Amino acid sequence: MTLEKILIKLESHFGWEELGNRIPVRCFQYDPSIKSSLKFLRKTPWARSKVEALYIDLCNSPWQKK
Repeated sequence: MTLEKILIKLESHFGWEELGNRIPVRCFQYDPSIKSSLKFLRKTPWARSKVEALYIDLCNSPWQKK
């Protein structure tokens, strides 16, 4: 699973506003886009870890449709 696919899945499930609430980084809160978010996340390991952890939580959620 690529970082881009993870980000697309999270954005489609939560939306940019909720992503910005859960992980408060500028790339999710101000003029968000997949491209700018990927650029930031690839350079920022702590933020990428939070995104990956949120994705894992989403996949393990009993409410997530398979």
